[in-house]
Amino acid sequence: MGIKRPGQCGAAASLALLLVLLVAAPPRGCVGAEGSGGGGALTRGSFPKGFVFGTASAAYQYEGAVKADGRGQTIWDTFAHTFGKISDFSNADVAVDQYHRFEEDIQLMADMGMDAYRFSIAWARILPNGVGQVNQAGIDHYNKLINALLAKGIQPYVTLYHWDLPQALEDKYNGWLDRQIVDDFAEYAETCFAAFGDRVKHWITVNEPHTVAIQGYDAGLQAPGRCSVLLHLYCKSGNSGTEPYIVAHNFILAHAAVSRVYRTKYRAAQDGQLGMAFDVMWYEPMSSAAIDVEATKRAQEFQLGWFADPFFFGDYPATMRKRVGERLPRFTAEEAALVKGALDFVGINHYTTYYTRHNDTDIIVRLLNDTLADTGTISLPFKNGRAIGDRANSIWLYIVPRGMRSLMNYVKNRYNSPPIYITENGMDDSNSPFIALKDALKDTKRIKYHNDYLTNLAASIKEDGCDVRGYFAWSLLDNWEWAAGYSSRFGLYFVDYNDKLKRYPKSSVQWFKSLLHSS
Repeated sequence: MGIKRPGQCGAAASLALLLVLLVAAPPRGCVGAEGSGGGGALTRGSFPKGFVFGTASAAYQYEGAVKADGRGQTIWDTFAHTFGKISDFSNADVAVDQYHRFEEDIQLMADMGMDAYRFSIAWARILPNGVGQVNQAGIDHYNKLINALLAKGIQPYVTLYHWDLPQALEDKYNGWLDRQIVDDFAEYAETCFAAFGDRVKHWITVNEPHTVAIQGYDAGLQAPGRCSVLLHLYCKSGNSGTEPYIVAHNFILAHAAVSRVYRTKYRAAQDGQLGMAFDVMWYEPMSSAAIDVEATKRAQEFQLGWFADPFFFGDYPATMRKRVGERLPRFTAEEAALVKGALDFVGINHYTTYYTRHNDTDIIVRLLNDTLADTGTISLPFKNGRAIGDRANSIWLYIVPRGMRSLMNYVKNRYNSPPIYITENGMDDSNSPFIALKDALKDTKRIKYHNDYLTNLAASIKEDGCDVRGYFAWSLLDNWEWAAGYSSRFGLYFVDYNDKLKRYPKSSVQWFKSLLHSS
């Protein structure tokens, strides 16, 4: 879709459904019922003692400096420089230049009163070729970043892989499609544990494996841009019916391998935790009919269950086994034992909620022979001509705060109340040249978004007993939003792309500051 989180929409795996959304979506402002999730003004006291507030980012979206200090090329460098892949024809060669401006940005977080910063390490800065010689300049940079955070009382939450695979590994063996990636990722992770683990206590191995599997290897809309050639003529190679499942399997095995390394060699001394950040939209049945209720359950199993179930139960959901058949890889007994229990916490990237219905007649979708066809479901943000909620700028992002509480209860009940961090949550405005700066800074819609989602999150903790330990807003700054380029603004701070990337606080900055300094 050329937008920030298309992987969150299970239905967005195909271009056919994208056309449905473009044509059928009601105008913005057509609001459905929200649900409040608890009363009273939101304060720090609405959350348990020790609850962590932070902002989130990703190296490729923030750092820029893509050729600085020995950094290697990544698959996103290649993808962004391929004509027609990015909606505004931009790239992230500069992004918001946090590589050079991290001290300034850390001060912005400190001024707000943020407890933590979730950022990713660029694999190609540490190991330019993916393996082999370590780039000391990359180690030095992240040491400076981590130390600067800690000096301001801000805890680093580090993501090891946020989509920017070294291009050398893609060229060598097709990256995540080859089992060799498991060993190479573990080697990279261990390099990071040895260099930074004395100060980093929370590690996220992979960000949104579901999005990568779907958008990178099924729809072909994100790097490395693979899909079934006959159905998606803009892809040079791929197989939408098999590759997403292979990639997903390798992500799971890679996390398990990294967990084993950490637990056997580093945990005793470093006392850290490892999790994974799953992209999870909430689904509600399109109708009360049993067939739609079952379809909604199935859609969630093909989304969160696909990646979380192996860590809690040792295998994929039975529904996936039945519907995907031999295309779904199998864990050996040894692998299943290694995978099960390998998560110390669950990261959830949650933005929106959709309606879901059963689908067994859509010939176009079935012809795709991909993961969407395998689910036998269709998920849409509207029914009977009415939107499920107000819409943000992105075509996929409808504002439905009640989904946060429902999702937290689902995770609690399905996985026996694991520790949860909301590793991403937020909404975007458009990057319109016709909106004056003073007006762009008045982001009352964003304030309401965070207030309402956090209110539902607080209710899930206090009233429902969900073990949620932190919340990371996406994002500190406006930034380069993957296939949407610079057309979408998710930041609490406005970045002026036309004036030396100056940062300006939006109204939401003061809102967060007031929240974080309240009792």
